[in-house]
Amino acid sequence: MSSEVQQPGADPLTQAQRHRLDQHWGDQDRTLLAMRQLEAALATAALRRERAWRDEVCRVLGVLAEAVRDEATNADQPDSLLSDIFRTQPWLRTRVRGLRIRYAQMQDSIAALLDELATAARSAVDVAYIRQRLAWVLAGLRDQQGRESDLIYEAYYDAFGSDLPRDARQAKST
Repeated sequence: MSSEVQQPGADPLTQAQRHRLDQHWGDQDRTLLAMRQLEAALATAALRRERAWRDEVCRVLGVLAEAVRDEATNADQPDSLLSDIFRTQPWLRTRVRGLRIRYAQMQDSIAALLDELATAARSAVDVAYIRQRLAWVLAGLRDQQGRESDLIYEAYYDAFGSDLPRDARQAKST
């Protein structure tokens, strides 16, 4: 986030930066929605309906896989918010790299679980084990989003000498 001289009270972000921030939050919101849907699917009864439970968990996990893939792909784009931070604030590059690596790890974990659930279609499903594994994935995604939010707020503060406004998600581009 490169800083520019702004008038007092004006949004210090350029229109392009505001667009990147809005896109990032949109990606994060889609992932959060998929995470909530997965949590709901995991919480449904599985006893004597393991196949239906597994099928629903697989369906929602596929939605989550797509949301995480899109979020990671967008974060890797040259015009993304993370790329802007990487380019303009070199002291934060290691953290940007770390976030990108974690995106790849999360995608790998989700893909492995989808494969495992597909294999389970031919055998018994260990519901407790699947719930535990997916709880770890969900915890990892929450941690990822928290770290990314911390990085964005730190980059904003370093660039503009103030906190990102609490209502920035509702702020409109000017």
